[in-house]
Amino acid sequence: MIKVAVCGAFGRMGTIIANMVHEDPELEFIGGVDLRAGEVLGKPVVVSDELAAFLEEKSPDVLIDFTVAAASVRNIEIAAAHGVALVIGTTGFSEEEEERIRKATEGVVPIVKTTNFSVGVNTFWELIRHAASLLADYDCEVTEAHHRYKKDAPSGTARTIISILEEEMGAREKMYGRVGMTERGDEIGVHVIRGGDIVGDHSVLLSGNFETIELSHRAYDRSVFARGAIRAARWVSGQAPSMYTMKEVLGL
Repeated sequence: MIKVAVCGAFGRMGTIIANMVHEDPELEFIGGVDLRAGEVLGKPVVVSDELAAFLEEKSPDVLIDFTVAAASVRNIEIAAAHGVALVIGTTGFSEEEEERIRKATEGVVPIVKTTNFSVGVNTFWELIRHAASLLADYDCEVTEAHHRYKKDAPSGTARTIISILEEEMGAREKMYGRVGMTERGDEIGVHVIRGGDIVGDHSVLLSGNFETIELSHRAYDRSVFARGAIRAARWVSGQAPSMYTMKEVLGL
């Protein structure tokens, strides 16, 4: 049985993940941390400042974190110091925060870190990569839409899409929206929508003369991200210390 703790246990994603862990026959939910103390599924949730003591007492095998960048970095550093494997779904890290994560985990613990845990999105990324490799001279536009409470923009998933496009098509200027007299060049157009309770929509438009290809993915429920995180938690336990993505988890 793999013991799992959840950061952000009272959040929307944290609650879904805790329930899925509880229902998984291979996993044991042992509690978590949040901004306030309490219980989830009869297990203790401690305040963030008590994470180190919680890890020492409960000795989880895996810590799953879907919080915010500043809190997540601190959680990662504490968990790595306690030898706990990590599954990180938080996005919006700065370059400095990414370096802190690398220093804390490199050669110390295994970590699965990705901007999207959906199996469908990870397949979507592979389709984008293949299309971009064949259509390197096409115009390219990326659009993403999320709920009104999402803080980082563009989304981590959109940033991954842009990275894939540039790996296959070469580095390009990014133009975040358009206004006024803006003749198109070789840039990647990036468009962000925020509203309501949109779970997550992403699309890539590749357009040449006389034809256009559009690839898209739409998430209808946050459970698709949670299922991927659960799959990663089962996989990462016992892996060698390294930085992994869902590509390794899924064997893509």
